[in-house]
Amino acid sequence: MTTVPSLTAYVAKFITDTQARDIPADVMHLAKRSILDGVGLALAGNAAESGHIVRSYFRTFGCPTDKGCTVIGTNLKVPARFAAFANGIAIHADDYDDTQLAVAKDRVYGLLTHPTAPALPPVLALGELGNRSGLDVLTAYQIAVEVETKVAEAINPRHYDHGFHSTATIGTIGATAGAAKLLGLNPEQTQRAIGIGASQAAGLRENFGTMTKPFHPGRSCESGVVAAEFAKLGWTATPFVLEANRGFFMAAGGGYDAAAIEGKLGNPWTFAFPGVSIKPHPSGSLTHPGMGKMLSLIREHDIRPEQVVRIKVGTNRHMPNALIHRRPKNELQAKFSMEFCMAILLLERKAGLAEFTDKVVNRPDVQKMIEKVEFGVHPEAEAAGYEKMTTIIEIELNDGRKISGRADFGKGSPDNPMSDRELADKFLECAAWGKLSRANADNVVELVFGLEKLKSIRELTRLLAAGAKPAAKAKARKTMPRKMVKAKHRK
Repeated sequence: MTTVPSLTAYVAKFITDTQARDIPADVMHLAKRSILDGVGLALAGNAAESGHIVRSYFRTFGCPTDKGCTVIGTNLKVPARFAAFANGIAIHADDYDDTQLAVAKDRVYGLLTHPTAPALPPVLALGELGNRSGLDVLTAYQIAVEVETKVAEAINPRHYDHGFHSTATIGTIGATAGAAKLLGLNPEQTQRAIGIGASQAAGLRENFGTMTKPFHPGRSCESGVVAAEFAKLGWTATPFVLEANRGFFMAAGGGYDAAAIEGKLGNPWTFAFPGVSIKPHPSGSLTHPGMGKMLSLIREHDIRPEQVVRIKVGTNRHMPNALIHRRPKNELQAKFSMEFCMAILLLERKAGLAEFTDKVVNRPDVQKMIEKVEFGVHPEAEAAGYEKMTTIIEIELNDGRKISGRADFGKGSPDNPMSDRELADKFLECAAWGKLSRANADNVVELVFGLEKLKSIRELTRLLAAGAKPAAKAKARKTMPRKMVKAKHRK
């Protein structure tokens, strides 16, 4: 099936050979944006109920919780594998994290991976443990994202359609790649690490709308650390796990497109093309084009809730397959409910962390508005191709008017990116939700945008812990460009 002696060997060689100097400056900057987004989401996510449960679980271990690696937003320090686990859950807890775009038309945009949740926590924990530089962590993160996204692009779409959660399964391979790089594994050890990681890959989409969805990238992160550490100790595994007839691609997807991965790692870098989308709302990425268009229609026509008779939302067939909660009753279900996302915008004209709570979801006016939303497949959206998230909206008002609009991509995508300032504001919202002091939050922004200058990643992780003493007052953000560096995205 593959035209190279071993696809797994090719991936391993990319991991071990790639150096910081091989990564273009604009790609590095785009990665730093996603890292800032990720640590902000971890601060917010560890304040969620799932974060409290994870910390209660850690306390049952009977081992010290004041030594090791930082659980972001807390005063806990635990072994690297557990810090990666907790932070992976936290980044994905609010479904506010970044999303991989698709290249091929049959690879569904929004249904590939959330790149940062599996890629960042392992390298951050291992970097802190080994007192590595910011550049070391940034490079390992880039490699993790690159491997994760190219594997996701290559596997047959059946993988997702039949119920696997790719952020969980393929995220494990990305996490393993980053951990292997930071631990300095050689190519042979890295091949074995990928073999160990692939055998741990798991996660089912039926759990969307529950705490088990963010549990998936948490386990991916932990599995990646475990795979790399065991491979370094000499644990054996097949060196052909990706391409073998009984390997990952065949077992999990029934096959793969070799042309999507062979020779494609770093050529181009995923952050450059097709890019990574950063979310403006804490809900499933498939809701975002519709949410952006709905908000613009509400503002343009000054639509008031009492005027609305009915809202029709049409997409391609893959989107209702993921947005499965038609009448949500809690915040986690609401994140996968197009109906709720339309309703809350009509009622509040915003949809942030404060709107995605159980109390808001169950408000009588919210539940009544949800009943007015009809969500299904639209022929025009289906014909537009699956590499987009085409969403068509029609609002019927009580004066007989019908207001409509269409969007292919949401705010935060490379076609409509957030500026660095907008991204920093999102981080500050998440940091405040996680109760990080404003002084430390401002310094985190400064440090992440200058990550390659950090002599030790511990300068950053120290600020991300609860109760950290305020750092020196942040300087003016000289490391934040006035205009965001844009990726070369689809034409």
